[in-house]
Amino acid sequence: MPQQIHDRRVVQALMDGGAQIVEVLPREDFEEDHLPGAIHLPLSKIESEARPGLDANRPIVVYCWDSA
Repeated sequence: MPQQIHDRRVVQALMDGGAQIVEVLPREDFEEDHLPGAIHLPLSKIESEARPGLDANRPIVVYCWDSA
């Protein structure tokens, strides 16, 4: 069930437990900076590429980090 998480400790616990971390910004932003182990999946392609590219049996954390 999707939910918003705004607590870094919760995200860290999910990551420690094997969650898939997905960054949705464009490639150049992903290359500039992303969380360790993050998967690049641009928001414009998330609907078409999420199912074949992600494991539905593991938690998925989708995030967008922008320095602007």
